[in-house]
Order: sequence, then C-alpha cells, then structure tokens
Amino acid sequence: MPINFHDARNRMTYTTRTADESWRSFMRETVDVRNKRIADIGCGGGIYTKALIEMGAAHVIGVDFSSEMLKGAASTCKDMQDVSFLQGNAYETKLPANMTDIVLERGLIHHLDDLDACFKEACRILKPGGDFIIQDRTPEDCLLPGSKHNIRGHFPEKFPRLIDFEIARRHHSDQVSQTLERNGLRLSKAFTLWETRCIYTDFDELENELLNRSGRSILHELTDTELRELIEYIKEKLDSGQEPIIEKDAWTVWAAVKA
Repeated sequence: MPINFHDARNRMTYTTRTADESWRSFMRETVDVRNKRIADIGCGGGIYTKALIEMGAAHVIGVDFSSEMLKGAASTCKDMQDVSFLQGNAYETKLPANMTDIVLERGLIHHLDDLDACFKEACRILKPGGDFIIQDRTPEDCLLPGSKHNIRGHFPEKFPRLIDFEIARRHHSDQVSQTLERNGLRLSKAFTLWETRCIYTDFDELENELLNRSGRSILHELTDTELRELIEYIKEKLDSGQEPIIEKDAWTVWAAVKA
C-alpha cells in the first residue's frame, strides 16, 4: 500500500542519509546559496535543508505537509542554526510573498497533480530574480535499466507493474518546462543529474536499507514477500560479494528564474 507520510512510524524514513558531494557540487554550479534565504518545499526529513545550511545559506525554511516529516526534519537539523520549519504544502506554503531568494523542490512534484498551482506558489514567494530549482524523475529516468549503480532500475525489472505506477505519477520534461514558463518563471536550463545516493560497505548494508524501505516510497507498493524477492533478485544481479556498492540515482533538474 502507498506510504503514509502522516504515520509516526514513517517519521524517520527520510532522515537516514546525508546529501552527497555530487548533489552539493551540482547546486554550487547551478545557484549560489551563500547568504541566501531559501525555502525547501517538501523538505521531508530535512536532509537537504541541513545541506543548504552547511553550504552557507543565511536561513532555510523547511516546508512539508506532514507534521511527522517535520518532526524527523527537526531531528536531522537539531544542531543547526538558522533553520525553521513550517507545516504547509506546495500549493499553499503559508510563506509571505517575495521573501525567498531560492526555492528548492527536490523529489516533490511527482506527488502533485497540479503543477500550475505549485509553480504559481513558488513564483509568489520568490523575490524578483529569485531562483527556482526542481529536481525530480521523469518517466524516462525511471525506466533506465538496472545496473551496479542504478539499483532502482532493478525494481521494475523484477515487478513490471511498477512501470505503470511510475509513469502515472511522473511528469515529462517538456510538461515541466512549459508549466514553468506560463507561471512567471523563465527556464534557464534542464539537465540530467546522477546523484550518489549512498555508498554501502557491502550488500548487507544495502539489504537492510531496502528491508526498511528507507526513503523509497515505491517500495511501499510491494508486500513484505515481494520485497524479499526483489532483494534476492538484486543480489543476483549485482554479484558484488563484500565489495562496496555505490548507488546512484538519475534525476532531471530544471533551473528557472522569476521574471
């Protein structure tokens, strides 16, 4: 069954990683976060909220529709200064107009049906000339074949019904670009990002994360029995023994500016 983001048992599911240098590097190349006021919409467990502060942001406001996710995010950022959290959603953040230098929406828009409302709200809270960064998977990203790095690609190989599930909830790149443009946001570039998700010492570490469904809402579509079948399938495909496993995820990033 789909993940319940409001269930206390899922509070920490998006808190188990740190933002990799591959992500920090792309952000530095795309936008200057130093001394900027940033809204992290759909902040989840606060992994990227924390990273933005570590990269020099003046203040980061994490917004999420789930009070449980915000509790997890507060735990992630418990030792950080210049961080605050607010319960709201992508259509109504409850933030003042023209207040942020940067809006980040990472791994969010595939949960949304109304991109126009989402992007209109992002435009509203951005200062003129402010930057809007969207990071999500297109249908094409989701259907890349599995490999020793693209662990996620093995999911639909084992259970083809996940293909329809992914395609139904993902937005095509042209759709995102066009929606940005008609909501007062000028697209500056769109590109593919291979972000290192995690480096596992051995397969046992990867297996434990998969069993816990940590930060992977798609795995909530599988029964416990199916999940174990998937893990065995991945183990056979990787044949890594005790070697480290470097998992990478394919994303599309859209960078836009408020006119």
